[in-house]
Parts: sequence; C-alpha cells; structure tokens
Amino acid sequence: MTKIPAEDRDKLENAFYLPMLLTILERDRLIVEKSSFKLNRPYLELIEETTKAVQRDLARIKRHLRENGMTVVKLQSDDAFTLYLFVYNGYEEKHNYFNPRLRNHVEDLLRFYLFERLKEREATPPTTGISFS
Repeated sequence: MTKIPAEDRDKLENAFYLPMLLTILERDRLIVEKSSFKLNRPYLELIEETTKAVQRDLARIKRHLRENGMTVVKLQSDDAFTLYLFVYNGYEEKHNYFNPRLRNHVEDLLRFYLFERLKEREATPPTTGISFS
C-alpha cells in the first residue's frame, strides 16, 4: 500500500516520463532534419513547440518536487522492468514498471502534447484568399 497521494505520485511519475518524451522528440527532430521532405520546416516547428511545452511542464514538476522534498531515482532496469525509488515525506517506496507500460504511457503523452493540448486553440488555416467551402 502506497503512502503517496495519487496527485503526488503522478508528479513523481511525470518526473521520469517527460524526460523520456523529450528524448523521443529529439530523436524525431533529427530524423525530420535529415529527411527528404519537401517542406520539413512545419514538422520541425511542431516538434520544437511540443518540446518547449514538455520542458515547461517538466520544469514545473521539478520545482514542485524540490519544494515538497520529493525525489525519484531510477534504481535498475532490464529487458522487462524498470525499478524506481520514490522518496516522499521521508518515506521510500520502490515502484516497478513494466517497460511496455512505460512505452505506451510515453506514447499517450506524445499524443496529448501533439494533439490534445492544441485542440483548445482550434487552429485555422492562414488566409490566402482560397475558399475551403
């Protein structure tokens, strides 16, 4: 039984999920830069803006963890599982994560940062005098 409230546990988990997401975005940026897309700048801008949003959220999480004396440490990893140590209010808890679960959650986060966070802005195409009706 965990002594860590769900909200704080989520922040502790995001302290290792978001860096994983940043690694994926950086690798994708390098691939797009080297690709033969005719117009790769929009893809690069999307990746850059997404990276900035993830970095902002990660900075907030790190600040919250620091202010509340919480820590996450990766203890070990193998082909199937990764073990993390959560330190919360002087308590230490070990949490073991199935690697495919980690990958799937990072994929969900990528989907959120690429699509869901932008739904609020309802992008409209730039005006060019072309009618889309």
